[in-house]
Amino acid sequence: MSQDLNAQTMKPLTAAAKLGIFLPAAPEEFRSQPITRGDLEALRHNPPQWLSDLWTAGPFPRDVVARKLGVTNTALARNDVSDSMTQAEIDALSAEEPDWLKAERENYAEVQREAVRVKEKEEARRAQTNRPPKNR
Repeated sequence: MSQDLNAQTMKPLTAAAKLGIFLPAAPEEFRSQPITRGDLEALRHNPPQWLSDLWTAGPFPRDVVARKLGVTNTALARNDVSDSMTQAEIDALSAEEPDWLKAERENYAEVQREAVRVKEKEEARRAQTNRPPKNR
């Protein structure tokens, strides 16, 4: 990692979150020192083998596991799923598809549909007024 004394740095945990990796699975060199923004961009654009392996096979942090399974982080916590899973474990769980996973996926899909419905309703209401649209 670079040692520019004027560069803005972040904790390894923050850098791991930005890279979408499980910090304990990263090498000691990554976990033990602050990461600059330049280092982070270099890792994103030219990843070393260990980072490519983590992106491919895991273990992945809970938010990535939730996204891959199509559920929320809370759903994983409610059902006592570990904080990290490898791609093989995710594939096995998806193939098994226990009842809780089916129910959580249906619930998540319903929440997403409701969010779209509310957004469309709000856009239609705004279209009927003379107020300018919100830039969100």
